[in-house]
Amino acid sequence: MKSTVEATRITKTITAAQAIVECLKIEGIKNVFCVPGESYLPVLDALHDEKSIRVLSARHESGAAFMAEGYAKSTLKPGIVLATRGVGAANLSIGVHTAYQDSTPMVVFLGQVHSKFRGREGFQEVDLDRYFQHIAKWAVEVKDAERMPEIVQRAFRIAQTGRPGPVIISLPEDVLPVEAAMQFGPVTVNPSPVPAQQEIDHVEELLSSAKKPLIIAGGGVKSSQAEEHLVAFAEKYKIPVMAAFRRQDVFPNNHPLYVGHLGLGTNKKVLQTVEQADLVIALGTRLSEVTTQDYQIITADKQLIHIDISYDTIGKVYAPDAGIVADVGEALQVLAKIDVDCSWINWVKERRQAHEEVSSLNVSHNDVINKHIIALMEKKLPKDALLTNDAGNFAGWLHAFYPFTEKHTYVGPTSGAMGYGMPAALGAKLAFPEKTVVSLSGDGGFMMTVQELETAVRNNIPVICLVFNNNMYGTIRMHQEIQYPEKVVGTDLGTVSFKNLAISVGADGYQVTTIEAFAEALEMALEKNRPAVIEILTDKEQISVSSTITQIRDRATR
Repeated sequence: MKSTVEATRITKTITAAQAIVECLKIEGIKNVFCVPGESYLPVLDALHDEKSIRVLSARHESGAAFMAEGYAKSTLKPGIVLATRGVGAANLSIGVHTAYQDSTPMVVFLGQVHSKFRGREGFQEVDLDRYFQHIAKWAVEVKDAERMPEIVQRAFRIAQTGRPGPVIISLPEDVLPVEAAMQFGPVTVNPSPVPAQQEIDHVEELLSSAKKPLIIAGGGVKSSQAEEHLVAFAEKYKIPVMAAFRRQDVFPNNHPLYVGHLGLGTNKKVLQTVEQADLVIALGTRLSEVTTQDYQIITADKQLIHIDISYDTIGKVYAPDAGIVADVGEALQVLAKIDVDCSWINWVKERRQAHEEVSSLNVSHNDVINKHIIALMEKKLPKDALLTNDAGNFAGWLHAFYPFTEKHTYVGPTSGAMGYGMPAALGAKLAFPEKTVVSLSGDGGFMMTVQELETAVRNNIPVICLVFNNNMYGTIRMHQEIQYPEKVVGTDLGTVSFKNLAISVGADGYQVTTIEAFAEALEMALEKNRPAVIEILTDKEQISVSSTITQIRDRATR
């Protein structure tokens, strides 16, 4: 009798395009996202004949890429995107960069010009593997049809193992219809390395000598599905936990050990927790520019334990006292067996209280509508509702005040990509069709991918899109006012009725100016369960959580 592994190694005589679809089936892929193109028609034809895989055609390649990225973040499986040649590839490159900086597994299939036309500046010709080389984990062109399974299965392995990320496969159009004997291997199994005993002992030594230890938890905790292990570890040793930038759902925000989110505009009281810590335990985070507040908060007087699945990540920003290459979940389980006397409980209570003081959702008539909306969402949305967001100052209220209490309830771009929120929400909704999914965008970012509303309507993907409309690129305006007060250029935007735009493509549309009107619109959107846009008209003056335009100008001109 053959072993299970042997039984999964099969040979089929099929075309290279059909081999791609067979690899998708082996990996359990259920949804692929694309804008169709003539350069990869054989792949589309093979997908047409495979009923287990759904093809979702987007209105723009960037939208397709963001959908796939949001889907991958939610399912923790690779997102699949298809596009044509240089023009489609260039359009979706923003999604590739987002996946790269966010450590999101993605496999991108790009049609390429005929092999005989290469080097002649053929129609839409771009050297795709070189084009994507520095923003992808791997970029390759398939030149021999019989190697298609080998290369595609290797792409899946690279995308998912180590630090996850995007992989690009260039497909010359003459290779796709070629028939050959194709050999397929087994499904990818991710390795889960465990800390060595010497490393465990070193962590025990460092933690035992600490007075104020702090955990910074990143996306690696989510990738390894280690949220429960993190809670158990933190509770056993009474160590406070901070979420890395846009990873707020990594740890329950209502837990007494949660002490804040390291993002843009983080309140000074929250940052004081990091300043006071003498030992930082960084779990599954690359310690990015935003998380570390411009690489400033982990100072020389602090010891650092850095645990990550990728050896490239450890020491990339800070030299650790203990750098451990391991799966975060496996590491937390073995580290939960060390013996440490917890002498920092009073400090933890102080830091939790500081976080509660600045994140309170108590609202009054003095608060702007943005905060009222976050408070109402917290009250009305199911606890497992999933939120996505675009880049922009409007997100400051979400990050500062919305309490994420369950895992898999947040998807956001650490790359700061505009246009991300709504397409990512479509991907997240496909991943979790039973969940309520809400996206938050500013008017600038929403307009960049607004065409995907039609994709939502056509495919019956019921997401609720909140658009905070202040007729400007708010984040850039804020920085403009800080550096060049009153010299406004390029940041004002025209008037767009997002309510009417939504209705024009078949979605439901609402426009509100008060919290009472928003409450009514949200209730209707939740009840109808259709693609919906709630446009919130906001004041330009209240440009951020902490400051108005006038206040910024006053500070800048003193």
